[in-house]
Amino acid sequence: MLKFFAISIIRTLRERGYQAYLVGGCVRDLLLGREPADYDVATGATPDEVMRIFPKTYAVGAQFGVVLVPVPDDSSVSTVASASDLYRGGHKGLVEVATFRSDIGYSDGRHPDEVRFSQDPREDVQRRDFTINGLLLDPTKNEVLDFVGGQKDLQARIIRAIGQPELRFTEDKLRMMRAVRFAARFGYTIEPATSAAIHKLAPQVHQVSRERVREELTKMLTEGRARQAFALLDESGLLRQVLPEISAMKGVEQPPEFHPEGDVFVHTLLLLENLPQPCSPTLAWGALLHDVGKPPTFRVAPDRIRFDGHVEVGVKMAEEICRRLRFSGDETEQILALVDNHMRFGQVPQMKESTLKKFLRMPNFEEHVELHRLDSLASHRFLSTYDFVREKMQAIPPAAMRPEPLITGDDLIAAGYEPGPRFREILSEVEDGQLEGRLNSRQSAMEFVRQEFPLKQDSQHQ
Repeated sequence: MLKFFAISIIRTLRERGYQAYLVGGCVRDLLLGREPADYDVATGATPDEVMRIFPKTYAVGAQFGVVLVPVPDDSSVSTVASASDLYRGGHKGLVEVATFRSDIGYSDGRHPDEVRFSQDPREDVQRRDFTINGLLLDPTKNEVLDFVGGQKDLQARIIRAIGQPELRFTEDKLRMMRAVRFAARFGYTIEPATSAAIHKLAPQVHQVSRERVREELTKMLTEGRARQAFALLDESGLLRQVLPEISAMKGVEQPPEFHPEGDVFVHTLLLLENLPQPCSPTLAWGALLHDVGKPPTFRVAPDRIRFDGHVEVGVKMAEEICRRLRFSGDETEQILALVDNHMRFGQVPQMKESTLKKFLRMPNFEEHVELHRLDSLASHRFLSTYDFVREKMQAIPPAAMRPEPLITGDDLIAAGYEPGPRFREILSEVEDGQLEGRLNSRQSAMEFVRQEFPLKQDSQHQ
């Protein structure tokens, strides 16, 4: 276990005469009875001294006092391209060892301008973000060192910045979003002075790189308390800064006969509340963005409130959000597909067999059907279409959903057809006939083609 490896690092450092403790989120989680995702060590040893003591290390942040120590013989470590990839990935086979330090100045709103190494753990914790993350643990004595009141705030269920909140957030603007995420994840309250500082500095969150904002939002969406996180983002003033398109959903009414739950923002929060655990990032973002096109398409028609074209508009808006937050191409493709297809479930009972089968075999269709379930539960609560789709998914064998083609382009060429754009139309029509059971052999397929798509010379003789 990584915990025991981290403790072995601490023992080794102490044997060499250095102070060393578990620090940060792992201490917090251990005190809360949770399994930490990773383990960090704080020590009086400098990065050079740490690297001399341990035979294999990654000096990913040595200038800031950070060295990564991999678990010995962890085969998965060797498969990663670089130390920075390991660091960004939060690899389970690594322990972060950081030298006690104080940070001087943060002119870029993220990195300290100057780092001064220290021998005093009290000085080190003063630079950390929140009191609940500023605890040290001596694992040999099972003794907690608390210089910032973190244990008291854990008991009181409070998120409190260490020292002056504005100073902590000025050092790294992402800490404002982390405060919201921790408050949501643990069901804690943000202490008033800390909350006031977030409200004041929220417009400065744009100094944070878009990738870091995306990662923090994705954690909020997938850690199990997404509704609480986005409600807090809204209350803090951060939502309209990082996702103004979601903030714009507030107060946008919906037809009560279809959406008795309330406006578009309330509906979206209800989807987030019911996200499954574990939840893929693409499904979570699809749920968040599925109705993003409603605010700009809202209109009151004589019969009812309408959002004509909200899907098409929503796809364009979601694409811009994915581009802005620098999602990967694959993630963007799936998120846009979820937004683009979420209304198609209303047409499922009337779909031709071929159309239905093509719909059911879409990539990652499980996410589409889950989004439909969430959408239904957050509005009218009728699951008849969801049940119908599930039954079809189970009843139709994979071979019938995606059968081997009866004919190919080579068959068409052999039959005298000129290659070109028409081939796609012909082969699609043949596939539809195959999926609907009208065509079941190469011979019947070619007869269908000759009848429906006659060769030019044949049509001239008729």
